Amino acid sequence: MTTENRDPSTGPEDARGGSLRHYRPFAFYWLSRVFSTIALQMQNVAIGWQMYDLTHNPLDLGLVGLVHFLAAACLVLVAGHVADRYDRRIVVRICQFVAGLAAATLAAGTAMGWLTREAILGIVLVIGATRTFEQTTQQTLLPTVVPLSLLARATAASASATQVAVIAGPALGGLIYAVSPVAVYALCAALYLTASVIVGLIKIERTAPSREPLSAAVLFAGFGYILHNRRILGAISLDLFAVVLGGCYALLPVFAKDVLGGTSWDLGLLRASPGVGALISAVVLTHWPPRRAVGRIVFGAVAAYGIGILVFALSHSLALSMAAMMLLGGADMVSVVIRMTLIQLETPDEMRGRVSAVNSLFVIASNQLGEFRAGLVAAWLGAVPAVLIGGVGALVVVLLSVKLFSELYRVDTMETPRR
Repeated sequence: MTTENRDPSTGPEDARGGSLRHYRPFAFYWLSRVFSTIALQMQNVAIGWQMYDLTHNPLDLGLVGLVHFLAAACLVLVAGHVADRYDRRIVVRICQFVAGLAAATLAAGTAMGWLTREAILGIVLVIGATRTFEQTTQQTLLPTVVPLSLLARATAASASATQVAVIAGPALGGLIYAVSPVAVYALCAALYLTASVIVGLIKIERTAPSREPLSAAVLFAGFGYILHNRRILGAISLDLFAVVLGGCYALLPVFAKDVLGGTSWDLGLLRASPGVGALISAVVLTHWPPRRAVGRIVFGAVAAYGIGILVFALSHSLALSMAAMMLLGGADMVSVVIRMTLIQLETPDEMRGRVSAVNSLFVIASNQLGEFRAGLVAAWLGAVPAVLIGGVGALVVVLLSVKLFSELYRVDTMETPRR
């Protein structure tokens, strides 16, 4: 599979100096991610604040994450098969269109007063399903947009799109929510639909997709591939367990309102802070991707993630809390870029959908189960102890993984694709 008028094996010196700005399909891909992720982040802030306003129960914030995860767990393998079988651009467009309809439903329910706890959870289930297909397919679309020699930079630049949205989305969502919750959801719907249109502008040359009949072997092929690649398995597992134990985003409404005594605007600032750190890391990695000691960099980044969680748990200052979240986000971005590049470089195109589906399952599991764990422990022990336990757990995972996944720790470079 090749990009339009490009050979994926072309080196940086043949790719107009290796500059991503010359690739128009990548520009459309980047813009689409910005719009859809801004919508997602605004929506997350609004749902979290609205749910906590309705029930004042941190466990319900965890349930939002659990419902999202259940949707992903049930559909992610099918999503991988779909990404390998059908036009990936069409799949992404459909997902973004349905997400727009879900946001419009949230706006209507809020305006008319029928949006209950159960209704929110039901809509989150739909959002989780569409997000599963969209996230899996977007990951496999990127290697068809730029030459593989630029994939590490493209991955970092693509991640920067997410972080621009993670910064702007929560702050904007919190500010608009204070004026009108309906306006937040209506804007999310418009952004999702705009992103869907932009994806349709991406032009690529592509080979005929695989037409393997649906079977258990086909669905689970991604698991088999990952289990036999210790580098990929180690990178995914390290992220999974660190985030499951260290997840704290679900409790941000509690910290913003009860610990820091703030408003929805303060919640937006807290949600945006990891994106600031992540964007800084993404920009650095776009221009200077890691060349040596890649494995050690991954482990160091996850350790920094755990330290950021501990500082956040102990903070009673908005400024310090934001700084801790910036550290957390920046460290996580380093891990994400290296992991995603390794997965794409070491996976044949005909397997990318199913391997990315498994990776998406682990990512969603780590994020959503991490939120559920945080909400559950907070309901028992309180928000601050729940986050402290998570930070310590993330550091323990790093220490254990150095021994369990020494193959990843010893990785030196990721410049040459392994086929």
